[in-house]
Amino acid sequence: MATVLMCRRLPRLSRVTALSTTAKRKAERGSSKSKKEERDKPGAAKTGSQSGATIQLLKPQDYRVLYNPAAYAKGRAGSQQHVDRDSSQALGDTFTSPGTTQTFPTASSQALSPVRSALPKPKSSRLLEQTTLATLYKEEAEKEKRELHDSKEDPRMFQKGRPEYRPLTCGSAEPAQTLPAEEGDSILQSVAGCEGSPGILTDYFLKLSRLPAERRAALVSDPRFSALCHCTVTAIRLFSTPDLIQILKACVPLAVPASHPLLNACEAEFCRRAWDMGLEQLLLVADCWRCLDRSVPSYLGILFSYANLHWKDLTLPQFVQLLYIIGEGRRSPADLAQKVESTILKHLDAFTLEELGAICLGLFKSLSGISEHVMRRIADRVSLQMEDMSTYALVNVLKMLRYTRMDHVPLMRELGRVIPARIPATNIQGIMHITLTYSSLHFFDEDVLAAVATSLPSKVSYCRSKDAAKFLWSFGCLDYEPPNEEEFYSSLIKQLHAKLHEFSKFPEHLLTALLGLAFVKRFPEELIDFALGEEFVRKTRGSKYELNKDLFTLGKSVEIECPTYQGSLLTPELCQEFTEMAAGFAEREIYVRPEIVEATSLLESMLGGPEYVKNHMILPHTRSCDLEVRLAMDGRPIPFNFKDPVAAKKLKDMGVSLTDDLMSQLIQGRAHNQSPTEVGSEARIPRQERGDTTSSQAEPKPGLWQPGQVRLALQVSNRNHFCYGSRRLLGLHCLKRRQLRLLGYAVVEIPFWEWFPLLKRTRSEKLSYLHYKVFCPALLTRA
Repeated sequence: MATVLMCRRLPRLSRVTALSTTAKRKAERGSSKSKKEERDKPGAAKTGSQSGATIQLLKPQDYRVLYNPAAYAKGRAGSQQHVDRDSSQALGDTFTSPGTTQTFPTASSQALSPVRSALPKPKSSRLLEQTTLATLYKEEAEKEKRELHDSKEDPRMFQKGRPEYRPLTCGSAEPAQTLPAEEGDSILQSVAGCEGSPGILTDYFLKLSRLPAERRAALVSDPRFSALCHCTVTAIRLFSTPDLIQILKACVPLAVPASHPLLNACEAEFCRRAWDMGLEQLLLVADCWRCLDRSVPSYLGILFSYANLHWKDLTLPQFVQLLYIIGEGRRSPADLAQKVESTILKHLDAFTLEELGAICLGLFKSLSGISEHVMRRIADRVSLQMEDMSTYALVNVLKMLRYTRMDHVPLMRELGRVIPARIPATNIQGIMHITLTYSSLHFFDEDVLAAVATSLPSKVSYCRSKDAAKFLWSFGCLDYEPPNEEEFYSSLIKQLHAKLHEFSKFPEHLLTALLGLAFVKRFPEELIDFALGEEFVRKTRGSKYELNKDLFTLGKSVEIECPTYQGSLLTPELCQEFTEMAAGFAEREIYVRPEIVEATSLLESMLGGPEYVKNHMILPHTRSCDLEVRLAMDGRPIPFNFKDPVAAKKLKDMGVSLTDDLMSQLIQGRAHNQSPTEVGSEARIPRQERGDTTSSQAEPKPGLWQPGQVRLALQVSNRNHFCYGSRRLLGLHCLKRRQLRLLGYAVVEIPFWEWFPLLKRTRSEKLSYLHYKVFCPALLTRA
């Protein structure tokens, strides 16, 4: 009943599927389980965890989820650790106002039935109810704490692992000893005459920074504090470097705004003095700027140049702190790349696991490239000690693994063993990055995905638009529908509606989400109507990301799979533009691939010439090519790929019946008369010259059948079309085959694990294989 009610509240949803009910789908899934297990994994298949009933506490309307890349809990019993961007959507042939935080939601009390009785409650009953409420509130407060995150403090947790970080970092927590508020007034009165030596002014700042938090918060607007800052700016060149650093450190607990004139003066002065400072001082000042949330590109440029000259003097903590600063500054000094790699290898065994996480986060945030060798060495160590690593640090390693697009099977297998139990205690952004790692690396692990799906509905209100999009993309990319699929998808679609206002600023997230849904045959019509509307399409065209191919895939998929859809669609002009873009990419990158060129030339030879085979994209929006062949119902190949209607008329009703004798002649004749390379070059001729244009009068549009003919769409696949190490098709390619069948094509697989080994075998063996694929009796029987 709960599921039914939820579906009624949700916006209209089209679900294209062969069966009409969830029960039928699950029955179908069960009947083919053994085949799916064999396809999905080389080894024994894992079983997904069963979903249970979930009580979801409602989120207050004015609640705001802060940016949270990581307050991920530590996997072992005990401490919790507090700790960001990219969805690599490469699928094979892809051209390329704060509200009040309300800790206790009103829904919590709804779990308790009100006692409708005129009699007063017994004391024990009231006490029990109060205790139950208190427990519920406490649990919800702890959940809030896990989900919320301080983006300045959490990435700094590695600094607690060694005392050597203390002189390099600015402690931004509450001061150890606070001064009475009255002392602050006394200090501010003393500033009235703007007198005092640099030492006295420094002492004023230090004392003010130790006032109670509420008193410090009021200082910035106090004219007397402004006078103190003015005195300091006037005399700034008179301060010693240690005193100036003390003033800057004091500005952190005082919460001086990043644009304050005092900080402007301090930055200019530190840039002037930088070459006379030590590396320890330079790193400490850089840390202060981070805590003050002030962008200082000029200062960082000097710091990186200084570090480059004194690289051999860097201690291990100084190196890790430098990488932290590089990451937080989002700057990657190119001249340091080689030195960074060699230093990582030098200290690899000495780093703590948290430091390894910090190093990976710094490299990831600064978009620093790293060699596969170094990343593999890091992954080697992590895979051996993963259980001792906080989830926060582990997720940072996964971010870099994803960024380098490196497969590391031992790490991924150990992750599949360790991470499912940690998922419930991990915050939503941590779970998103874990899930995105699996989809980006095309690595399918049912235990992990099932654990994510089970935990997500109760956490979904904490999802940003980006998080919801990446979850949908990841599950769709891996073509996985979890045991609790209806609850999982309905909760995320509901969150997309709640975040609709964010998609005007981040249009890429909505397209990512809708594509992930389309992969698994789900089409939320209101969201699609919004995404294909004129205004949103205009926003995608102006995005810094290349969104045309995603828009094209979504728009054409809706046309094919949603016959009752009445909303917005892409204009014919846009579709033509996108089709030409896809064709240009295919000419450069796809048609010329050796495995496709070889298959095309052999089919032409076997069937009677280039008129019988067409190497093109039947569905340009699916970004991969097809070898189209047409057969009469009696199995004769039908010519259709020609330049003009005159040739079409001559070739009409011609065909070749392949006998064993003819096959032998074809093989021998081909060997003597024309090499595969010569025919292969024919496949490189532009489509216009080959007469392959879709506007030809003799070329019917896809789906418009000629009577008595069977259209075959041969799929020459490669490894990037499947999950890693398995025969499980990725979502985009599942979508393509589904749509080809909807248009009446018979899809014929030429999978890489069969075809690639044959490329090294004799011509006769390759022809025999293709003959079997094209003239499979079962295929014609089904047709």
